[in-house]
Amino acid sequence: MSDRAFQDYYPDDVACCFGCGRLNEDGHRIKSYWDGEESVCTFVPAPHHTAIPGYVYGGLIASLIDCHGTGTAAAASYRAEGREMGSAPDLRFVTASLHVDYKRPTPLGPPIELRGRVKELTNRKVIVEEDLFVEGRLCATGTVVAVRMPDHLRKDTDNAIHNPK
Repeated sequence: MSDRAFQDYYPDDVACCFGCGRLNEDGHRIKSYWDGEESVCTFVPAPHHTAIPGYVYGGLIASLIDCHGTGTAAAASYRAEGREMGSAPDLRFVTASLHVDYKRPTPLGPPIELRGRVKELTNRKVIVEEDLFVEGRLCATGTVVAVRMPDHLRKDTDNAIHNPK
């Protein structure tokens, strides 16, 4: 596994996401890596990620699946093009569709592990299927359809990061 996460390669102008942006001091700042053909992310929920006592809020689970999926899409696209992550032009993806199935309540406290697999990859779109585990037990599954970020979405993001209202 590389020491640098997929998200570490995001250009500053698009590194502000609440789930995966390394520049968002209030966010989750998830980190995703390759583990063979699967992508993996480990996240330790905080006590305030509570749904009901002892269990993780479902919105956090969706957020983790979402951001791990878009990070995996970017990394898989670099791999498919035979390029190092971070090489120009940069590849950044946004969510076109997110589907989550909650299999069992997710315990609050132990680390959450996400494992993703690329099911489809084209020049514009990547479909990632994911499993979310706690202590080896499957708690949720998800599918992320990620598409390349349109240029117009990047237009003013640098100003928004450094000069928030």
